[in-house]
Amino acid sequence: MQSTSETAVADLPIPNGWFAVAVGDEIAPGEVAIRHYFDQDLVVFRTASGEVAVVDPYCPHLGAHLGHGGRVEGELLRCPFHGWRFDTAGACREVPYAKRIPPNAQAKKWPTLERYGFVFVWRDSEGRAPWFELPVVPESSSPDWSTHQRYDWVIKAHGQELGENGVDPAHFRFVHGTLNVPVMDAKEDGPRRVAHQPVEMRTPRGDVKGAIEAHSYGMGFSTTRFTGICETLEIATMTPIDAHTSHVRYAFTQPRVNGQDPKGGVAAAIIRDIVKQTNEDVPIWENKVYRERPILCEGDGPIAQYRRWCQQFYPQR
Repeated sequence: MQSTSETAVADLPIPNGWFAVAVGDEIAPGEVAIRHYFDQDLVVFRTASGEVAVVDPYCPHLGAHLGHGGRVEGELLRCPFHGWRFDTAGACREVPYAKRIPPNAQAKKWPTLERYGFVFVWRDSEGRAPWFELPVVPESSSPDWSTHQRYDWVIKAHGQELGENGVDPAHFRFVHGTLNVPVMDAKEDGPRRVAHQPVEMRTPRGDVKGAIEAHSYGMGFSTTRFTGICETLEIATMTPIDAHTSHVRYAFTQPRVNGQDPKGGVAAAIIRDIVKQTNEDVPIWENKVYRERPILCEGDGPIAQYRRWCQQFYPQR
């Protein structure tokens, strides 16, 4: 019989950091949307001028849910219950039946960024302001790079378990059929982590040398650049739905050819293979147990190092 600790999912908290809560073009000007992350609802809205904001769902007045019946009026979000109106900073700007606005009439505003086609919020269990930034990714908005191809998964696993795959070279052979297990060179600098893998890709004309270079900024955002046959950028986000479920999104972009997005051929095959590998990983993630003290051996990769790096994003115990 297995012990409880062997059958339970990873008993890890929801991490702190920047996390994607929406795709930008899903939230049109004047639209209000409800998203469920971090084990709670969030209200995402975009003003008439195009500014996006994320607030806690319940009105500070009498607790109405701002996402159920709330509406955008110009630059303000109106509560469906008593008509109080809030700006993108969460401050109440109007009480339609009162002369004075209570000084503490404030909806909780989440620090918000819109980049790479996603809407991000800063989540910190201790209420700290953002203590690291997301990077500039020139390819994501360059006219020389293709329209983003997006994929997403809801996976019953903690985000640390998902990220651990990237430092586990041995699994590529047995899960994905990769014969040459890549050697990883990983370096850390606070919340940033860089991993480099030389790879050999098989083609009808012989093997082609290339590289995979991944840059992580916290546990919720990474970029991975694939070079060799066809240059490819993968933008990946991981957002906790709760402590045991993760929403993973990929956005791929590649250099345009003669001003056109690449179609078919090697370019499409690279993206197809990356998505295929993720689909192969999902049943492993969703049915494994978390070993807090795994038995590791030569060739397993820097798993312990990766887990130590993750600790900085958890609440201090």
